[in-house]
Amino acid sequence: MIKFVKYLLIWVSSNLSVPFWVVGHVHLTMNIYKDLHEIIASLLMNIIVAIGFWISWLDTKNDTK
Repeated sequence: MIKFVKYLLIWVSSNLSVPFWVVGHVHLTMNIYKDLHEIIASLLMNIIVAIGFWISWLDTKNDTK
């Protein structure tokens, strides 16, 4: 199960990072965050992408040694 979660985080960060950030930036320029759930959702999406990138970087770093 841990390998699946690791794969899922890497896949999400690789494939959905650009849509998360593009939609987030467009959303930020058009709306003012008034609702706490919008702030939390945006923060969690960026954290998921950051964790996936970090795991992918660690895997790449370990493979090159």
